[in-house]
Amino acid sequence: MASTATFEHNQAAIVGYRANIAERGIKNIINGEHRDAISGKTYETTSPIDNSVIATVAEGNAQDVDAAAQAAWDAFPAWAAMPAKQRRDLLYRVADLIEENAEELSLLESLDTGQPIRFMAKAAIRGAANFRYFADLVQGANDGQALPTNTHLNYTIRQPIGPVGVITPWNTPFMLSTWKIAPALAAGCTVVHKPAELSPVTAMRLHEIMAEAGMPAGVVNLVHGYGETAGKALTEHEHIKAIAFVGETTTGSHIMRQGAATLKRVHFELGGKNPVIVFADADLDRALDAAIFMKYSLNGERCTSSSRLLVERSVYDDFMDRMAQRVANIKVGNPLDPATEVGPLIHQVHYDKVSSYVTVGQEDGATLMVGDGKHPAGLEEGCYITPTLFKDANKEMRLAQEEVFGPFLTAFAFDGEDDAIEIANSTRYGLTAYIWTKDVTRALNMAHKVEAGMVWVNSQNVRHLPAPFGGVKYSGIGRDGGDYSFDFYMETKLVSIALGDHPISRLGAA
Repeated sequence: MASTATFEHNQAAIVGYRANIAERGIKNIINGEHRDAISGKTYETTSPIDNSVIATVAEGNAQDVDAAAQAAWDAFPAWAAMPAKQRRDLLYRVADLIEENAEELSLLESLDTGQPIRFMAKAAIRGAANFRYFADLVQGANDGQALPTNTHLNYTIRQPIGPVGVITPWNTPFMLSTWKIAPALAAGCTVVHKPAELSPVTAMRLHEIMAEAGMPAGVVNLVHGYGETAGKALTEHEHIKAIAFVGETTTGSHIMRQGAATLKRVHFELGGKNPVIVFADADLDRALDAAIFMKYSLNGERCTSSSRLLVERSVYDDFMDRMAQRVANIKVGNPLDPATEVGPLIHQVHYDKVSSYVTVGQEDGATLMVGDGKHPAGLEEGCYITPTLFKDANKEMRLAQEEVFGPFLTAFAFDGEDDAIEIANSTRYGLTAYIWTKDVTRALNMAHKVEAGMVWVNSQNVRHLPAPFGGVKYSGIGRDGGDYSFDFYMETKLVSIALGDHPISRLGAA
């Protein structure tokens, strides 16, 4: 009954939030002003729940990006020079306001992306935590090192790099926007933010909240639009000194090429084809829970999902039978229902892509255990899809190599550590890996050998905000989190002061 009551409350609440967004439209926010696109163009953003239109969105292009970049450029000197305590307090205020508006943000996020409210409520609070965490680091952001010698006092300081571009994806867009914008502001950078065109709703609300908190005009600017136009203009703009991008690997390579002419610094968090490796001696109950959670939560639309399940052969058949029973029981439904575990995929185009891999897997010779790539019964409207599970794959199959990015898991049997490592490292990706074993020596050996930027042992993905987050190979460049974020958003400057009259060679002297 409690779940039913909450669902009814969510449905009633979203009506008002949605009506407000629809009436106002989703605008660009440049230099503190809500603006239509200079061209006057708009597009419609729809909800994957039922494919209904949420609102019209300003379709920005190079002109809008230029206006936003100029605003960020003009605002940068004062923002960088603002006393650290004042900047810190502004970020605290943003965090407070996010928490005060958490219900609206989480419901709008579910409406716009199809992500279940059980996860989006936590994502909104996590967004506040991102701002609060980096606010705590503001006063030490400029700190460097003392490197004295006998003849010179050498020390370093860190200074903000300048205006930066932040390009965020459509999966959990609110949280990921705060993850990028908060450290940039804490470092003293100004920002031009280009959210994914498929999920623009909470981006506007985040920027409105930052303005309500007292953020000076021009410090954070928002331009909606498509990657081929607005995104490309942002990555090529002379005023933008760095691009922080979360998204698909091919897009990351385009951004790197586009930013080359202006020598842009880039930080990429890209795709993943992450292995979860389960040895026979593991706590198999916990491994099963973690493998299911890391693949099927957030609709499987997460870069860190464990999309390849590697199970030691001696326990493979039993583990897969238990996995199939659990996957078949996953509750697919309206994302505003707190009982829902998997909601609709982001868009019909993405639904078609994920669905197509059922045919791909069967053609490759893997065994389909659960799912058919179709709508669950009673959910024919919207972008709902049945969670899917394949087993008996090999590392050459497309299922093993390509990022499906949905509630779609592929399983492999392995024989021993070397076989597991060979399978795990056989893709171009290297974001995360998950290892399940009670053997400490094996866990350490596997963690060191697997090609991944992050490894969790006997755990799902549990983020610690000071820890580095990022991948290797085609999964990314650079690290987020704690001081690692400042390494990207700030330059290190050396100051060297002579302590006396040290020798100086005299060229050309008589």
